[in-house]
Amino acid sequence: MKNDSPTTESSGFKKEIGLFGGISLVAGMTIGSGIYYLGSYVLQRSNMSMGMALLCWVIGGIISILGGLCFAELGASMPIAGGMTIYLSKAYSPAVGFINGFCLLFLNGSGSIAALSIAFVTAFNVLIPMSDIMIKLLAVCLILLLTALNFKGVKVASMFQNFTMVARIIPLFLIIILGITMGHETLNLSIIPDDNPVSISGMITMIAFATFASLWAYEGWTNLNTVAEEMKNPKRDLPLSIIISLAFITIVYTLFNFAVYKVLPAGEIADMMESGNIYLGSEVASRLMGNLGFYVVLIGMSVGIIGTINGDVLTFPRTYYAMAMEGYFPQSFKKLHPKYSIPHVATIVQAIISIILVMMRNLEQLTGLVIFTSAALNMLAIAAVLVFRKKYPDLERPYKVWGGAPTVIITLIVFSILLINELVSDPVNSLIGLIVPIIGYFSYLYFKKKNGGADYRGDNLE
Repeated sequence: MKNDSPTTESSGFKKEIGLFGGISLVAGMTIGSGIYYLGSYVLQRSNMSMGMALLCWVIGGIISILGGLCFAELGASMPIAGGMTIYLSKAYSPAVGFINGFCLLFLNGSGSIAALSIAFVTAFNVLIPMSDIMIKLLAVCLILLLTALNFKGVKVASMFQNFTMVARIIPLFLIIILGITMGHETLNLSIIPDDNPVSISGMITMIAFATFASLWAYEGWTNLNTVAEEMKNPKRDLPLSIIISLAFITIVYTLFNFAVYKVLPAGEIADMMESGNIYLGSEVASRLMGNLGFYVVLIGMSVGIIGTINGDVLTFPRTYYAMAMEGYFPQSFKKLHPKYSIPHVATIVQAIISIILVMMRNLEQLTGLVIFTSAALNMLAIAAVLVFRKKYPDLERPYKVWGGAPTVIITLIVFSILLINELVSDPVNSLIGLIVPIIGYFSYLYFKKKNGGADYRGDNLE
């Protein structure tokens, strides 16, 4: 039978992802369980100021959009598998690109899959109390199931992603609409409440600390670039997918938290958080819609988590494939399945590492380790936009960052402030998250020696 799906000449990847598929991937890897509980942490870090918390959600969205614009320029210029790893290698050094891929395999990527799998099972702990080992075993089963689904190829995985994106936004919209229309709380949206004044420097520190917490809910926008080679029209659809999805997500997140505040008094939120109940969205749904609301949110949240895991399982192995093509990962990682054209060996290894992390760590430990390193690497990739403009001035750029270099510089300054503030505020998790890149550097030296001293192959960009 003739295969009508176009493939890239260089890799054999099938071009199956359109504009809606790209939007679904970004939204699907971003909108998950985080929006239902991270509002608690953002509010807590804002010293229970609802006005400041909402401001932090907007700032977090703007920062993500600015970062997304930079990634859109890189992705449209180089629609190749590997995404950020390739950008960092070409902009700085093969060592930096390798460290990104190494962290993705052993920490950021596999760790996200592990954490989300645990979060999915834990969501049902309210209905069916489970022991820690049972939660971990079911999380392992979920990883195996979604890995098997992705073996059917990118088209099937992308179609499943489209379904989960649509399904997960239904409970969000219900809470937003019902919360805003039926909530009766009078909100004090001043940035600094009159009864709890802080200095200007204290306010900036507080906003930075709270905004950093919101970034975990926005995390996922960098991953579309890793499957750019499988998009039908990446030069047009990749930038549009990133911009449309992130703008949509920012609006949804901000309105969602506003709706929560309209229903739950500040004092009750504080009491809930004190007792360990951080799922504010679930509480709102229960109050507005009773048991029906509880189950709608549970199902929507569960579908959202599955969609995020599916997106991670789909996109991350493309980075390991690209690194193997350059000789810096095991050569088996560059093998594509003869029927489904996916990097099947890399996908299997990713599943194994994710399972190991599930058995070794809990949800809080996994998320704490992932976020700092991920943000630091994202910042390096954003700076690569300026490096590429100087290093490869003749590179075709179908899309360029709105506002030019000043937009990139402002984004870098904001990321730097957030990272420094997080390092000071949470030094333990931040420093532990930096150990993996160090190990990655020595692994890079090993592969370089194994290659006989040969360095990054470097496709000609000019």
